[in-house]
Amino acid sequence: MSQVSFDGLQDSPLFNQMSPGEIKSLEKIFTVKQIAEGKTIFIENMPGESLYLIKEGTVRISRMLAEGDEQVLIVLGPDDVFGEMAVLDGGARSATARIAEDAVLYGLNRKTFESMAENDPVLGLKFALNIVRIFSCRVRNSQKDYRAMLLACLKRNKK
Repeated sequence: MSQVSFDGLQDSPLFNQMSPGEIKSLEKIFTVKQIAEGKTIFIENMPGESLYLIKEGTVRISRMLAEGDEQVLIVLGPDDVFGEMAVLDGGARSATARIAEDAVLYGLNRKTFESMAENDPVLGLKFALNIVRIFSCRVRNSQKDYRAMLLACLKRNKK
């Protein structure tokens, strides 16, 4: 198993307003997973326990629509973070994550995050705030997408 290196990933929103030393500290608590294309990382409604940062490859995030049908929400690549709320609340996954192209993922589970936050409250707070920023940005963008979809639908129905 290779060692975690955030080289090339410092611009990830996960590390916003962190010093190089703080980023190095985080390298020590993340784990590495190499996962082949087609493999499932987690499925919708299962308990969340880890967040992931993509080092290499792509991950497809989708939601179940009906029996066996899935809607792809987004395809993520290097620098992107997903599953981030699991570290804060451990609630059920809101979507399914599958490897679209062989990937190297860096993971952080909730227990490790809580331990780090207890030992280094300043770094824990910065990390938690970055997770909240990532999540709120996604919520805002999904609302914009939803509004655009509704407007397009209304325009079609008026014709």
